[in-house]
Amino acid sequence: MAVDFNDVQALVRSGFGSLGGARYVLLRIVDATRAKAWLARAEPTRASQVGGAHDLRCAMQIAFTRAGLIAAGFDEAELETMAPEFLDGMASDGRRSHRLGDVGESAPEHWNWGVGAREPHALIMLLAKKTMIADWASGIEAAALANGFAPVASFDSCPAREDGDASHEPFGFADGVSQPKIDWNGERSISPSANHDYNPLIAAGEILLGHSNEYGVSAGDANGALVQRNGSYLVYRQLEQDVTGFWQWAAEAAGPENARWMAERVVGRGIDGSPLPGLATSGGRDDFLFKGDPDGIVCPLGSHIRRANPRSGDNPHGRRGFLRDLVSAVGLAGKATDDPVASARFHRILRRGRPYGTTITPELAMLPELPHVEAGLHFLCLNASLARQFEFIQGAWLISPTFGGLSQEDDPLLGSRCPFPDDRRTDLFRYHDAHGVPRIAQDMPRFVTVRGGAYFFLPSITGLMSIASR
Repeated sequence: MAVDFNDVQALVRSGFGSLGGARYVLLRIVDATRAKAWLARAEPTRASQVGGAHDLRCAMQIAFTRAGLIAAGFDEAELETMAPEFLDGMASDGRRSHRLGDVGESAPEHWNWGVGAREPHALIMLLAKKTMIADWASGIEAAALANGFAPVASFDSCPAREDGDASHEPFGFADGVSQPKIDWNGERSISPSANHDYNPLIAAGEILLGHSNEYGVSAGDANGALVQRNGSYLVYRQLEQDVTGFWQWAAEAAGPENARWMAERVVGRGIDGSPLPGLATSGGRDDFLFKGDPDGIVCPLGSHIRRANPRSGDNPHGRRGFLRDLVSAVGLAGKATDDPVASARFHRILRRGRPYGTTITPELAMLPELPHVEAGLHFLCLNASLARQFEFIQGAWLISPTFGGLSQEDDPLLGSRCPFPDDRRTDLFRYHDAHGVPRIAQDMPRFVTVRGGAYFFLPSITGLMSIASR
């Protein structure tokens, strides 16, 4: 069944690359009657209003936390069909924080927002052309505050590129690449035999509730008090990036003349977003696999992109014939790399983040006398299953010190470097130098710190009306 774009908030379909300005407004509901009246008058941008010949100049999107839905009048029983992770919250307990890598300086007790009295009820995302974002967003924000909402925090993003090309995150790397493609019309087969090979195309149910996912089932209650169909779970994390620390480490580890080479091995891509030389590709900067580099000589096994999206990492040598694939699929193959069942297609997310703070070049960041600059990423992503998608990627791939058979190293870009409870270190990074010689970087510093976060529900247009009418 095709997705009804007229009932879907536009963020699901577009990252609004043509809108160079953004403001993220976090609010609490203090007067439910007035707040819901304002929501009833709000006009969030629909997915039917983006793409094609549409000349969009501004967009508004609205999402809610569990606490926000309760404040809007829902009771616990009415929300019990929603994802347990959403109901618990991102900072619900130490076990979840540990699984997500929110430890040390990234622990929730150090966050600027997201816990206690600074837990938001609603997120209003405002995007517009650079020339109009300040006045337009300020007007929307002021109207919300005058109608039953109280402020938690408000953030402006760095300008995105309005030429439609990928923007760059604060470390200087092209961002917005390696996104899944959504089968909006439900036309592709989702049988395991038809999807054995890595393919960026995924079922709409991986992002939207109420539609078939990669397992051929759908989640989301369309008949309850809160309409979940055509909604999605939104993850929002404010990630502070130590740009000077990152580039000064790279310069010290490999020499200033090779700092960019080293940084590209940490990320796993060229700084322009291109695949590293030697990876199998058919031409596009996102059209590559790791089957020609199973030992991580070109792209380190623990690099950021190899963790965030292993592609054919479970089966790096590709297909070997129907019989062997069938045998491995039922668990009778002899090696872990023969198992194609845990394909990356079951763990994709749709990223919608934008950078903030001061932008500096890698060359400037390498200067030892340069002071720390404030910069980071408003990381937002959409998924239909917080547990199987975002939390799996974060815990099993990014934060795991044993990802891909490695030991004592977490994600070299996002890792916390905090030892595990059994005192295993996590601050190593294994790579091969330009001559193919294995190397191990030790005592890697932390480059990214979580400053706030929450799980939100991005309702459909129908769902938003059901919230406003409580």
